[in-house]
Amino acid sequence: MAHYLLSVHSVEGEVREPPTEVDLRAMQQRLGDVENDLKTTGTWVFSARLAEPAAARVVREAGDGLLTTDGPFAESKEHIGGFYLIEAADLDAALGWAARVTAAIHAPIEVRALAGFAA
Repeated sequence: MAHYLLSVHSVEGEVREPPTEVDLRAMQQRLGDVENDLKTTGTWVFSARLAEPAAARVVREAGDGLLTTDGPFAESKEHIGGFYLIEAADLDAALGWAARVTAAIHAPIEVRALAGFAA
């Protein structure tokens, strides 16, 4: 088994029509079903939603000290909004879970294996 990061991406400034209350409840139900399945199959390791990119801080070396700056590290309009850390038999299984999350929330999911975690 290997560990995979399923990262949920969003694009800053992308205008999406706000979901209706009915659509929002349906999305939450679909996502809840996927998360329940992740947990009951022993696939789920950890997940979290991240604060907005503007809340990020970057700490880097600056000469003999450290410098902390506001904002995300990368100057980009694309940001990670949240993630799942899962354990799956292989990449195909991880891609299957990513497909279910994408279908539930209608957002792109990037799938990456964690280095050094293959059993």
